[in-house]
Amino acid sequence: MAQPNDGSGRAPVAIVRPTTSVTSGPAVTQKLVNASVAFGNLLKGTFGPNGLDKMMYKTSGETAVTNDGAKIVAELLVKHPAAKAFVQLAESQENACGDGVTGCLILASELMREAGRLLEKGLHPLLVVKGYQAALETTLNVLDERVVRISPIDVERLILVARTAMTGTSAESGSEHLARCIVEAAQTVSGESDGVLHVRTQDVRMTKRGVGTISDTSLLQGLVLERRFELDRMPRHLPSGKIAVLSCPIALEQSSRDAEIEISSPDQWVAFMEAEEALLEQKATQVLSSGASIVICAEEIDPRALHRFVDAGLFALGGLERSGAEDIAKASGAQMLDHLDDLSPSSLGTFESMSVEVFEGDDARRERLHLDIGSNAHLATVDVGGGDGVATEEIIRGLYDALCSVTSAMETGEVLLGGGSLHMAASLAVKDAAEQHAGRERLAMEAFARALESIPSSLISNSGNDQLDCLLELRSKHRQGHAEYGVSVTGACQPIEQAWASAETLAHAIEAACDTACGLLRVDQVISARGD
Repeated sequence: MAQPNDGSGRAPVAIVRPTTSVTSGPAVTQKLVNASVAFGNLLKGTFGPNGLDKMMYKTSGETAVTNDGAKIVAELLVKHPAAKAFVQLAESQENACGDGVTGCLILASELMREAGRLLEKGLHPLLVVKGYQAALETTLNVLDERVVRISPIDVERLILVARTAMTGTSAESGSEHLARCIVEAAQTVSGESDGVLHVRTQDVRMTKRGVGTISDTSLLQGLVLERRFELDRMPRHLPSGKIAVLSCPIALEQSSRDAEIEISSPDQWVAFMEAEEALLEQKATQVLSSGASIVICAEEIDPRALHRFVDAGLFALGGLERSGAEDIAKASGAQMLDHLDDLSPSSLGTFESMSVEVFEGDDARRERLHLDIGSNAHLATVDVGGGDGVATEEIIRGLYDALCSVTSAMETGEVLLGGGSLHMAASLAVKDAAEQHAGRERLAMEAFARALESIPSSLISNSGNDQLDCLLELRSKHRQGHAEYGVSVTGACQPIEQAWASAETLAHAIEAACDTACGLLRVDQVISARGD
């Protein structure tokens, strides 16, 4: 980039490197629109109950098969600046709501496509932005009018929300059973703070069982730990009792410096060994007298103390990672103690049952500890049945989407009919609102309405039905006042009864898509230091 010659014969002043390329005017819009449309087309085939998967093959040789928009976007090595804006949009939607990424990106892509057509006709970008923002306001008003209020304990409606989120993923095959597990898990970790319901999704764990099928998935109001136990005669089943969680070792303390002890007679050696045994016995007695039937330690447990515990019928597990010990303390309500002297009945947690599951594999023996805390647990674990491969990982991704949708529905108490019914109703409302505007921004509002229809249109297209006929029929039904009509699982225009989504997720997706499109439309020049 350089200043023009002023006629004095002096050379122009260069302010950037010669390799830098500058794109201005209509070419900028074309570059951004083309990249946005390409991004939307990439994800459109994965959307809805009939969406197909993408196989991601990495440079490391690893493969991933998924139709989860957030996973696909995360795996892409994106180069184009407009595409990077879409990656940030996907991250924003995923972090805020945990679901609805694909629909959000498709809508943003269509908004850019429609804007590109208007800009080619000479419409100013800021007029397009103004029209989009007016249309967004109308859309959010329609969303508020269609919201259905539910209770956090409305299990059946929440199950429908979970099943809708899992539709089109690998988890769909066992959606009824899995959805019930997800809802129960969300209710287990929910709690009120200052009169407001909060559901801690981070307190729901998902583990791979490694055997069986998806129908073997179960919910445990507690934790599942997989590790090899030191003693085969350790108790494998325990009824309800108390649990102690320690972060200090149950062993003799070692000197931090090298030291030598001089012993001149066998009696001194015997006395030395007896003193060690007495100290260790004192530590073991402190644990046994506390009344705990399970001892979890984040540090070492001396083998002699371990045998002492097992002889007394205790289950003892040492060398656990501190995070795992903290989870057990949180779930059971126990205090995590840094010193044995603090161990008392009041510091213990409770559990309802403990069992150890053993699998004999070709390579090694697997042991899994199931710790059931009960309805008062502060943690829940969904133990996903099936193999230990990419298929199970995809199921877990579907379960996570369902958990986030259920969490949002429980906290806000607001859900909406799915199947594109909201988008069609909002599209018609935006078209009506555009008639009230005399300026050119009405063209942008009509473009926003057409972009909204891309959601039901994609659902129809992915089902293999005639896109135009079904879309026209859906418009007609909504014009006649049948607001419950949408695109069914088969891709037909029918009343929607089973598909429900979190209102917060849909609202955030629409608003974030509009904001991203408006941000890109404000760009009038692209300066690339790489020259591409």
